[in-house]
Order: sequence, then structure tokens, then C-alpha cells
Amino acid sequence: MTGVDLFCHSLDVDASRLNALQDLLTADERGRAARFHFEKHRRRFIAARGMLRELLGQYLAMDAAAIEFSYNPFGKPAVDGVYFNLSHSDNLALYAVSRTREVGVDIERVNPAFAGEQIPEQYFSPAEVKILRSLPKDRQIEGFFNCWTRKEAYIKARGLGLSLELDSFDVTLAPGDPAAFLRGAGDWSIEALEPAPGFVGAVVAAGTAVR
Repeated sequence: MTGVDLFCHSLDVDASRLNALQDLLTADERGRAARFHFEKHRRRFIAARGMLRELLGQYLAMDAAAIEFSYNPFGKPAVDGVYFNLSHSDNLALYAVSRTREVGVDIERVNPAFAGEQIPEQYFSPAEVKILRSLPKDRQIEGFFNCWTRKEAYIKARGLGLSLELDSFDVTLAPGDPAAFLRGAGDWSIEALEPAPGFVGAVVAAGTAVR
């Protein structure tokens, strides 16, 4: 996708690397990390946030620790001079950065148990549910995560949180079909990703996609 850079990093880093990333965080960010109940989740939050600061520091040519985030009413962070978004699942983080286009990204580890619940009927549009349930049983898990990541990436790109309902727009989801919006997304483009074996991802950006 022209004008959008993607980075995928493991969040399971050694102690010295973790300490260096933690040094980049603000007191508020460290406080947020401390509130995690499990140590694994605390470490991964520190790593994800610290790596985000490192990336943005490179784009903005400034000290990563000095970056100040602002937040819109729905909690989406922003920094003057660059567009970005972060998603993480299990031990992987996926980052999208652009100098010219608003972006959103989502990554999910494929979990058949999660896909087997009645989530599609609760959150997907009727058209998406119909297509998903028409797939062979052994392809529905892949179809589910195609749909879920594409919808989440769009929600995050728009920065409107839960005020933008998941069933208010349609995406392609059938395995093998190119990622695309079918309804309700306007002038936004989308691409599917396979960030790592066992993971599915998607990136959405404002404007027309040019490969």
C-alpha cells in the first residue's frame, strides 16, 4: 500500500531490551503497565509502547522519550507530523506508519475456539454472516479472521471506537478473495496481511490503494 510502512515485532524481549524500552515511557505509561495483573502482559505492553516510540522517533527525527501523544474523544492516539496505528496479539505487534494517510491495522492469532463462538451473528453484517456460513466448515475459521481483522482495522483507522458499529459496513472474507470493502466504507482502501505463521492481519488507509 503506497505511503504506508508496516513493521512486525516480537514483544517477548530480553531483560536488557525491556529495560531500555521502559526508559522511553512516560510516568503515565509506566503506571498503565503496572496495572496489568500478569507479568507477561505487563512486559508486552512495555515492549509494544516502547517500540512504537522508537519508530515514531525515527520518522520525526526526535528523542523517542520526548514524544507527546494526544487522544481523540474515542481514545485514538495521535502525534503531529505522522499517522500511525498499533495492534498486538499474543507475542506479536504490528505497526502501520504513514506521513500522508490516516491508517489502521489489526493482527490476530488464529484461535479456532474464538471463531467458533456466535460472534459473527452478534457483530458481522447479515450479508457477511451469510457468506461466512456458506463456506465449507473447514474454511470458516479463516473466513472469520479475514472478516474480523479487516473490520477492526477499519474501525481503528476511523478512530471512532464503538460508535462505528461493525455491521454498518461490509468486507470480503472468503478465503482467496482479495481484501475489499463492499459497502459503507467510502474512500478507504484495505489490504490483507499474513504477518507471521498462525496470524492474520489487515491494514486500512484513507484514499485509494496503489500497489
